[in-house]
Amino acid sequence: MKYLFFLLIPILAAAQQTKKVDFKTANAYLTFDVPHKKVMGKVVYDFEVLDKKTDTITIDARNMQFKDIRINGKKAKYIVTTKALKLYNGFKKGNNTLEFAYEAQPKQTMYFVNEDNAVQIWTQGQGKYTSHWLPSFDDVNEKVIFNLSAVFDGGYTVLSNGTLKRMSNENGQKKWEYEMDDPMSSYLVMLAIGRFSKREETAASGTPLEFYLRKDESSDKFEPTYRYSREIFNFFEQEIGVKYPWKIYRQVPVLDFLYAGMENTTSTIFSQDFVVDPIGFNDRTYINVNAHELAHQWFGDIVTAESGTHHWLQEGFATYYALLAEQKIYGDDHFYHELYDIAERLQQASKTDTIPIMNEKASSLSFYQKGAWALHVLREGVGHDKFRTAVKNYLEKYAFKNVNTDQFLAEINKVSDYDTNSFKKRWLEKGGFEVQEAIELIKKNTSMTLYLEMGELQDNPFKEKKEMFMKLMESDAFYAIKEEAIFQTAEVPFTEKADFVRLALKSKDLRLRQAVARTVTKFPVDFIEEYKTLLFDDSYITREVAINILCRNFPERQGEFLDIGKDWVGFNDKNLKILLLTLAYVAKNYRPADKEKFYEELQGYAAPEYESSVRTNALANLLYLGKPDPVILRNLVNATLHHKWQFVKFGKDNIRKLLKKEGYRQQFENLLPTLTEAEKKKLEALLAEK
Repeated sequence: MKYLFFLLIPILAAAQQTKKVDFKTANAYLTFDVPHKKVMGKVVYDFEVLDKKTDTITIDARNMQFKDIRINGKKAKYIVTTKALKLYNGFKKGNNTLEFAYEAQPKQTMYFVNEDNAVQIWTQGQGKYTSHWLPSFDDVNEKVIFNLSAVFDGGYTVLSNGTLKRMSNENGQKKWEYEMDDPMSSYLVMLAIGRFSKREETAASGTPLEFYLRKDESSDKFEPTYRYSREIFNFFEQEIGVKYPWKIYRQVPVLDFLYAGMENTTSTIFSQDFVVDPIGFNDRTYINVNAHELAHQWFGDIVTAESGTHHWLQEGFATYYALLAEQKIYGDDHFYHELYDIAERLQQASKTDTIPIMNEKASSLSFYQKGAWALHVLREGVGHDKFRTAVKNYLEKYAFKNVNTDQFLAEINKVSDYDTNSFKKRWLEKGGFEVQEAIELIKKNTSMTLYLEMGELQDNPFKEKKEMFMKLMESDAFYAIKEEAIFQTAEVPFTEKADFVRLALKSKDLRLRQAVARTVTKFPVDFIEEYKTLLFDDSYITREVAINILCRNFPERQGEFLDIGKDWVGFNDKNLKILLLTLAYVAKNYRPADKEKFYEELQGYAAPEYESSVRTNALANLLYLGKPDPVILRNLVNATLHHKWQFVKFGKDNIRKLLKKEGYRQQFENLLPTLTEAEKKKLEALLAEK
């Protein structure tokens, strides 16, 4: 899945304080109460009052307690609401210093996640939410130089924005001090604390690159997870024409992250699900997310959209430049195929998604993918060199500032006579999707022209196109064209397509073999040995599909297939391990003495100590088995307390389904006395639904 992205819409404050007050720097010193999930801090802000008539200064702070608030060394007059700290006196026109101590128990944005008898702490500012853990500014137009220090147990690594200036011991713990040179919006401030290993490289320009993994992660995951990272970095500096704007770039995966990734200035956080071994890389890579978040260091971090209306200037650019990075790595055919896939999604969505890009209520699909397509249209219309010049000028002119669409298009107008007014109306101010314009650009690629022609053969009888398909499979055509041929045979009886399938299986391309696994779902006994070779492919998805089909179609040989996969684990979500346990439990005559062990291990993966992706897989399989089990029910209730909305929804939806079945309401009611107060409250609310 390429696009796991999130809706990040910076919202402009109703009354722009930035016109009256300019906050310059923040120096924050943080400590933590891990058992109570609290953060405590001492903060010093330097700020300039621009308008002597200013009577109130607001710092966004969600549900925080403050003390020792001083402005210019003297006690300040203030009030604290559930949303902000409001200052009423003690400041003067010109330069001022604000100091305070605070404490917060964030309900969002800063997360304390269990990790094998340890903890990870990480943040996700997401537009305007840093104020839940650090008194800061929800208005993205207030850019500040943030310098964070944090004290934590010495066995952990503390990561934040900027360069690590020093580490020191403090009261038996370790103090990490980070420093920035240039300003950024508050939503880009980050912390990630955990037990991490690190590897380092240096970009062609000399920028240090730091790559992190969990300490207990197999070392063979570093290379495939971060493959092409240095190449992407070097490519962006060359393609964008502006040197990476910060002094260091680091990337760290965390457990149960809310989204695919987040482009915090200098320090991207991304989902643990993108950590892969060499086999996993063949199915799921971090490359697109990696490039997307890195592109944001220019488009979003150095220049930031002034409001949600112009949000495409961040997400459209990041999505498009990620595609350009993939073009550099994988070639033109891949690039145009990705554009085609995006166009298909946009065309389908346009039937109901009619809000244009330049609207803060536009969908994430519009901001990201239609935004990317808009940039492709513009780049092709203007010419690559002129487009590159305009982008370079735009970034240099508005560095560390906030921008809007007209300012970007003005830079295009300076280098080209391309009609940006028409472009703006068609692509930015109009809903829907310009299908014909997109198709004409896709047809510039020969492989995609052939791919489109292949699509027109979908309804033709297989016997009419078999010869062509056979020749195609033996050619050096782009893999997606061959894959389309395989997909078009999905409903063709095996006897009619057997020689074509065997030819496809001879391919060394794992994607084509996986297409065979997905489409050949019924076949005779004499094909088992050939189909069984898919169980040995370097693809966790292919193995998952193939063993399911083999066990379903040939139950008498399930033991043989299960023994092949007995040591499989799969992705971070343990997709293969959980599937194998499920198949082993239901398989007749397969290790009958171990049935309960299989079930107990599967049951264990549903417990709270595992990531939500593992728990989701385990619970889905346990529910499929349908065994009356209060442990399953309790884990479903526990899921409703999770910080990931996707897992919360999974828990609630499955509880609702079970409540409609006979006997389950009583089982859930019997659980109530054994639950925590928070779990009890959630379950009672679900039981009360009609």
